[in-house]
Amino acid sequence: MPLSPQPIIVSQGTSLPLTTMNILILGGTSEASALASLLAERAIPATFSYAGRVSTPKPQPLPTRIGGFGGVDGLVAYLQQAGISHLIDATHPFAEQMSRHALAAAAQCNIPLMAFTRPAWQPQPDDDWTPVASMAEAVNQLDGPPQRIMLAIGRQHLEAFAAMPQHHYLLRLVDRLDHPLPLPHHTVTVDRGPFSMAGDLALLKDHGVERLVCKNAGGDGAVSKLTAARVLGLPVVVIERPTLPSRRECHALDDVLAWLSAPTERGV
Repeated sequence: MPLSPQPIIVSQGTSLPLTTMNILILGGTSEASALASLLAERAIPATFSYAGRVSTPKPQPLPTRIGGFGGVDGLVAYLQQAGISHLIDATHPFAEQMSRHALAAAAQCNIPLMAFTRPAWQPQPDDDWTPVASMAEAVNQLDGPPQRIMLAIGRQHLEAFAAMPQHHYLLRLVDRLDHPLPLPHHTVTVDRGPFSMAGDLALLKDHGVERLVCKNAGGDGAVSKLTAARVLGLPVVVIERPTLPSRRECHALDDVLAWLSAPTERGV
């Protein structure tokens, strides 16, 4: 659908320009940044919210807040005090708690919510994937002789792999760690996506990686590690996404604009 120069929202027989809205984007993904750029270009009022897990978040072209809200009650208070008209959850697919809080707060405030997400990755014919439902299951998959394993899971759950101390772990992180890890053998590389196939192929080869553990984050920015693993014939433990309650969800910027331009529907 072509993007019109001045989309409108029609509510109860009244046509209102999108510039009268007040949108809150729960961000932290490349999709959220792309949406922020689009709304800023069109002068559509919006605020971008980071959870604050990264020390150097990417600058956004919108007013930006950093930090948690203080649970559902805190988010409800913010939505009401800021006069938010639409809530867009563009958080990471594994930010389960924030997504649940967003659903609950939108329902309490009776405002529309859209989840702007990435399609999940799907295994290809030459992939050697072991899908698991949780981080604990991923750890259990590593029971066995020592290997060189890349953990592409972020920083929150690294300590769980202390249960398998025989391995040497390659950790790719956005920021350097500010505390020691209970992993006796590990190497940290600091980098920020999007990543390239050539770069990830070199990374896996240079570190002698024999197995990969990753979350099924989806999208294009980090899929190259899976392509590189396929080329090298490496087994991959893939942690599947958490299951969330039913919600409106889309994967394209055009679909977000179409939703904003549709008659207002309160709640989720």
